[in-house]
Amino acid sequence: MSIRPIRRLSKSKPTIEGAGVHLRRAFGFGNTSDFDPFLLLDDFRNDIPEDYLAGFPWHPHRGIETITYVLAGTVEHGDSMGNRGVIAAGDVQWMTAGRGIIHQEMPKGDKAGRMHGFQLWANLPGSLKMTEPGYQEVKADEIPEVTDDDGTRARVVCGSFRGTTGPVRGIAADPIYLDLSLHTGKRKTLPVETARNAFAYVFAGGGKFCNASGPLAVPTEPVGWADTTPPAQADNRSLVLFDQGDEVMVQAGDDGIRFLLVSGKPLREPVAWYGPIVMNTQEQLRQAFEELEEGTFLKVGE
Repeated sequence: MSIRPIRRLSKSKPTIEGAGVHLRRAFGFGNTSDFDPFLLLDDFRNDIPEDYLAGFPWHPHRGIETITYVLAGTVEHGDSMGNRGVIAAGDVQWMTAGRGIIHQEMPKGDKAGRMHGFQLWANLPGSLKMTEPGYQEVKADEIPEVTDDDGTRARVVCGSFRGTTGPVRGIAADPIYLDLSLHTGKRKTLPVETARNAFAYVFAGGGKFCNASGPLAVPTEPVGWADTTPPAQADNRSLVLFDQGDEVMVQAGDDGIRFLLVSGKPLREPVAWYGPIVMNTQEQLRQAFEELEEGTFLKVGE
């Protein structure tokens, strides 16, 4: 068994999307091969309603799947196919944009004004980019949780973990999507298939990955020429990109740790990407935007 070393440790970066939603982007719009088959991860945890209530009004998607996981508050959604719904704390929505969909996502905070959650984009292989759009919506109580003797908890959103399979099925990227919590000081080794790309995103507490007995001496994104000390641990809003191996090791810090652990089988296909549309070639991308202009983007009944 080989522990996956860390390729890169970075912090999610503030950005504004939609009609003015303030969020943090962990990765996206960069080198797609590092995270293949995943394209983007947004952390939209926000406690200031005026920074998120404008939401994400009507916009198109083609060629991808979006995975929205809500921790607090609600997201109201609607689309060009007539679907309407609300996802709340603990719920997951997996949308397959396929050949084209126009939808909106409008976040609403809870009673304390909190709107917390994540959106992950998964690429579709070329053979499925023009497939029929669709949804899988999963309520919080449908997501199984595995609890180990040491108190480690794993919500299994998608894929299998310790013999438990999550409720989201039939996804092209064949992802494993886990929400993991470890108590203070606990160390855990977690299996990850060698053929998969994998990353962790820490959103509570902190801890050490890889060789958890030593400092986290790993390559980091440059902050400045005077920053010569690598971080001691991965804390809130830290993204950990793993190299190859078949296990991930983590040790929780003084406040425990909670993180997403996501892996998927790389597609290794060319990516032509602009905004909400991801295709394989520039010609396909150009065609998609021409169809938007001409009003032929939606392929109803095909």
